[in-house]
Amino acid sequence: MIEKYSIRTDLALEQKERFEADNVEIPGVVLEENYDEEREIRVTTVRITTENGARTMGKPVGNYITLEAPKLAVPDEDYHREVSEEMECFLRQLLPAEKKDCSVLVAGLGNRQVTPDALGPYVADNLNITRHIVKEYGKYAMGKDRVDPLSAIVPGVMGQTGMETVEIIRGVVKETKPDVVIAVDALAARNSKRLNRTIQLSDTGINPGSGVGNHRNAITKETVGVPVIAIGVPTVVDAATIVSDAMESLIRAMETSDTLKGVGVVLQGYNAAEKYELVKELIAPHLNGMFVTPKDVDETVKRISYTISEALNHLFGS
Repeated sequence: MIEKYSIRTDLALEQKERFEADNVEIPGVVLEENYDEEREIRVTTVRITTENGARTMGKPVGNYITLEAPKLAVPDEDYHREVSEEMECFLRQLLPAEKKDCSVLVAGLGNRQVTPDALGPYVADNLNITRHIVKEYGKYAMGKDRVDPLSAIVPGVMGQTGMETVEIIRGVVKETKPDVVIAVDALAARNSKRLNRTIQLSDTGINPGSGVGNHRNAITKETVGVPVIAIGVPTVVDAATIVSDAMESLIRAMETSDTLKGVGVVLQGYNAAEKYELVKELIAPHLNGMFVTPKDVDETVKRISYTISEALNHLFGS
């Protein structure tokens, strides 16, 4: 049954948690966790070190760093600045080996017309672009000893352009020859508590739309020719998972009830995969394929986009 259990999430951390809940040990997958009590930021690093681990997790070999910040959805400038500083440190670790004047292309993925998917374009809007200035006048025109030339592109989605996102980025990379591509995109989460409160960084590239079942061609080092770092924030959650979580609460309540205890015990005997499949059958076809986002997502996405762009601007010397 577990092979058929298709959990809708882009977060490597949630994939790992799913196996831990079923008491399944995955060879080739290492998890490290660190909690900063002062800043209230939990950092979890999932390292997939073998091909076997990659197949089991359904994600490429590489590093996946998840920053969980409960107050990220709150309009607190000081807290967002702390998250931005933390994010900058981890991005520095994921960048290729130190190279003088590293040229960077930021790709703001997603559909600007759909608010939960507009994170990438918003981040690109807030960047301090320097490539054209450095190219025309030299890095000293910026008044600093080191400036990494920064350029950005918002490739849109296939429905708007008729082209795969990876085709557009590959063409831009061929012409502008950046040393690294940073792809920023909105993600899907399994746990609604992580919506707009989590940032995932990875050095393996990205599969646009995979979390919502709309698989597009991957944007990776193999497909575009240079290393690809992905930055993602979960902004939507599958409706089936919300119903599934509600069912879990109902089952626990049934077990404490004298009249419904028998039903609760029977349902408790189902594993996570079976419960999820049951919920999908119950809500199909009316709610199957529906994704939910918080009501204040427009303000939140813009706020988080500033946090991400601030980290990128500071990291690349602007």
